[in-house]
Order: sequence, then C-alpha cells, then structure tokens
Amino acid sequence: MARIQPPAPPENAIKLEPHQIILRPLVTEKGVHRASRNNQYAFEIHREATKTDVKAAVEELFNVKVEKVRTQTRKGKIRRYRYRSGRTNDWKKAIVKLGEDHRIDFF
Repeated sequence: MARIQPPAPPENAIKLEPHQIILRPLVTEKGVHRASRNNQYAFEIHREATKTDVKAAVEELFNVKVEKVRTQTRKGKIRRYRYRSGRTNDWKKAIVKLGEDHRIDFF
C-alpha cells in the first residue's frame, strides 16, 4: 500500500527546535499506568507543532524509536479569581507510543 506524504509546511511557518516542541512531560497516575502497560508517554507540546515534529523531537531528545503519535488540543477551563471569571489557556497534548525495546525514565 502506497503511503501518502503529508503536505509540505507553508514557507512562512515557524521552525521549532526539539526543546521548543516538547514543553514538559505529563507525569500523572494515568500516564504512569499507560507507560508501564502500553509503553506510551504523554507530553505537553507547542500549539503549532505537528505529529511529525513531535516524532522527530522525541526521537532526538530521548534517543528512542517512536511508532505512533496522537495529538489532542485541550480547551482551557473557566476559573474564578475574586469577583472576576477568566479562562486558562488552551494547550496541546501528545501521546507518543514507543517501540517495544525503548523506554523513557522520568523519575
């Protein structure tokens, strides 16, 4: 089956470095369970990063082989401060599945 190449990014698109794409790992109870059982790790990523950007950044920063990347755009929540209400910022999350013999240690 022929693989379709993703479209080239526009010429005016910003070029992000690997440490700018991966903002921080998301270490949660659910994430630790997912890492131990399914070899999947969650990261907060830059809002304009694509799946191919995330794959390249994780492979370069952690020296691992990435099989699959799934992304989500998370909406900010309504928060109150004194008599005003506001919103937290929207953010983007990536769940990265690694090869069977690769691991990332955050602890």
